[in-house]
Amino acid sequence: MKFGPVPLSQAEGAILAHSVMAGGERLRKGARLTAAQVQALHEAGIDRVVVARLEGADLHEDAAAALLAEALVPDPGPAHLSLSRAFTGRVNITATRPGVAELDVAALTALNRVNPMMTLATVPPWQQVAAGNMVATVKVISYAVPESDLRRACAVARAALRLRPVLLRSASLIVTEIPGGVGDKGRQAIEGRLGALGMALTDCRLVPHRSAELAEAISAASGDLVLILTGSATSDPEDVAPHALRRAGGTVERFGMPVDPGNLLFLGALGGRPVIGLPGCARSPALNGADWVLSRVACGLAVSSGDIAAMGVGGLLKEIPTRPMPRERRR
Repeated sequence: MKFGPVPLSQAEGAILAHSVMAGGERLRKGARLTAAQVQALHEAGIDRVVVARLEGADLHEDAAAALLAEALVPDPGPAHLSLSRAFTGRVNITATRPGVAELDVAALTALNRVNPMMTLATVPPWQQVAAGNMVATVKVISYAVPESDLRRACAVARAALRLRPVLLRSASLIVTEIPGGVGDKGRQAIEGRLGALGMALTDCRLVPHRSAELAEAISAASGDLVLILTGSATSDPEDVAPHALRRAGGTVERFGMPVDPGNLLFLGALGGRPVIGLPGCARSPALNGADWVLSRVACGLAVSSGDIAAMGVGGLLKEIPTRPMPRERRR
């Protein structure tokens, strides 16, 4: 591609690089200049304009953006993604249903190394999104790129982007009570989280904060997912809630997570159903570590102890007003 100022005699058919007024008409950048527009520029006293001219091996920005997006998502239906029409070198990629973004990070990084004029920006890996949310955007910066570079980028990043949809349909919430406790406060926030995932809260049961009663409630829960919110903070793998899950015949995969707020989460299973022990901060709608685990579990993804350990990098979330002891003393 050739880029730079040219006399009006050479401007017809070229791509206008910068918007310019010609008499009463505003000629927008990116437009291919017609003979009439060149004449209007001449009559406005303009004798030179900055343009881009495509050469034989170049692809126009829109064609390049469309091809790159189609390579990233070659089959949008099964990937649960939608591609916008290319415009000004951009294609937006959006979710068609709730889920989490599954990204081949190495492939997408390789794409962005091919030519800095071809870019892809995405949400973080495993980010929860709703239907209609943007997952990624392709942007070709220059008015054209070499076709050879475009083909390389398409090859390294083919099928590197998809959405993992929510598979679980329902959840049971069990809340333990202590004398003078807050009861089922937080139910609304948890129900809102489930609603954002397209899941229903099928039952909510309050039980005393004792292992025997909690174990019984866990066994009787009807949802695809069991959520436990304790009236007293869970502070040890042998505390009431993890012990109750084991007593019911279940297992605890991980207690504690390096995300703040959200440290006091535990993850386990009973009879093939996932069980999440929620931290107390889940009573607030503010983002916390439980959201990261809940969204993946809802999408049928296995979340290992190692996966949770890896959440610590980037796991320092913003302060929440309800936190009783700020991390940093304020003066």
